Amino acid sequence: MLGTLPVMLMQPQFLDDLSAEQLREMTTRLLTELRHSQALNAKLTHENALLKRMKFAAQSERFNAEQRSLLEDEIEADLAAVCLEIEQLQPAAAAPQAKQQPKRQPLPANLPRREIRHEPDSTTCQCGCQMKRIGEDVAEKLDYVPGVFTVERHIRGKWACAQCETITQAPVEAHVIDKGIPTTGLLAQVLVAKYADHLPLYRQESIFARAGLAIPRSTLAQWVGTCGVRLQPLVDALKAEILGHRVLHADETPVQMLKPGKGATHRAYLWAYAPGAFEDMKAVVYDFCESRAGEHARNFLGDWKGALVCDDFAGYKALIASGVTEVGCLAHARRKLFDLHAANKSQLAGFALEQFAKVYDIEREVKELNADQRKAIRQQHTKPILDALHQWMTLQRQKLPDSSATAKALDYSLRRWTALTRFVDDGQLPVDNNWIENQIRPIAIGRANWLFAGSLRAGQRAAAVMSLVQSARMNGHDPYAYLQDVLTRLPTHKASRIDELLPHRWQPTDI
Repeated sequence: MLGTLPVMLMQPQFLDDLSAEQLREMTTRLLTELRHSQALNAKLTHENALLKRMKFAAQSERFNAEQRSLLEDEIEADLAAVCLEIEQLQPAAAAPQAKQQPKRQPLPANLPRREIRHEPDSTTCQCGCQMKRIGEDVAEKLDYVPGVFTVERHIRGKWACAQCETITQAPVEAHVIDKGIPTTGLLAQVLVAKYADHLPLYRQESIFARAGLAIPRSTLAQWVGTCGVRLQPLVDALKAEILGHRVLHADETPVQMLKPGKGATHRAYLWAYAPGAFEDMKAVVYDFCESRAGEHARNFLGDWKGALVCDDFAGYKALIASGVTEVGCLAHARRKLFDLHAANKSQLAGFALEQFAKVYDIEREVKELNADQRKAIRQQHTKPILDALHQWMTLQRQKLPDSSATAKALDYSLRRWTALTRFVDDGQLPVDNNWIENQIRPIAIGRANWLFAGSLRAGQRAAAVMSLVQSARMNGHDPYAYLQDVLTRLPTHKASRIDELLPHRWQPTDI
């Protein structure tokens, strides 16, 4: 709006067609948008200056060498992301500021090369003369197919018309990183290695060095930061689709986050949300937040009202109070009794576990049925088991002192019985929260390699890329093939059709 209205306002006819009330409304709207853009620009500029100070102060911080390497990676990535966001805020007509580019080292001569020629569709000039080829421009990009580095030589022939002195060259399609050396194949490899294989950039730098490629991790970090910004619209679209489902799973896991300037970390959390296990969409979206406060779940879900499968964490209680339907996790209730039985071979816990096993036997049988069939079988077979179990638990609890471990294990189930058994009356609800726990497991595995998230922005970027990587896996796609194709198509893909690139709808280009 800000880019088109000022031009229209300069046209007298346009102003004449507007009433005084319309002019006042337009002025108010333009001022609001301008203030918002100015505030966002000021915020990003401040963050950019802060990151630069952190970058040059990082070596004086009291971290060990490995910690400093991880921090410097994230600062470079954050700087690249912030700079790109500031650039996107600038008016389209504004002339880009010239900045001195560092001289790029030539790619190793021993690498295999593949020539990609770009020539005009026609070499006949508009004046009717046949143009002559007078030269060419060559740009080399470093490509990566798993296990093999190659060089793409993009050759753009120059064609000139002797009659009217016109020079023609075939255009090259837009790239995720304009004028950079990496192809989308190499970018996909760096992202998959970092966010799926949990290889920090300093390790990737060493791997590339062994192949004879001196790619500084600061450069790798800039690529990661830029790709994070470019991929964010996909994650936003994925979140919007997830929130369109009636049944959602939610879970969270701790991740250490660095507090720059203090030389210490604190516990942040990665939240995970996914459509119900019986929903037709397979996807997960991670949300990195500074704490486990319930406000983060409320901010993510917004006005969503549906059935939320979750554990007994207090942070979800405000959502339940606002109209979200709580669906308990039978696996959590079973786990309390399993721990009790494992500790002292409790006969009471053993009997309860046998009843839970009967419920899970039924669930395995109804897994592939539709919701109505699943509900009918649950009503006929599962409900009597759970009703009898509830009555038995209630009687047993009356015989136990409040301080006993058995009483506490029973209280967990009795206190949440309505939520735990809600699946019996709704065939679309799962029996437990294991679906989302399986999607958050890769995060728990990767923590040993991360050590910590370097910043809030770095954690949010990791959450975004990992959302796409894990969602691709859930749909049977190779994350490398998915990211390589999506990064190739994104620069020219219409924003209105972004849903076509989501992991559960994606089709490779060659199909």
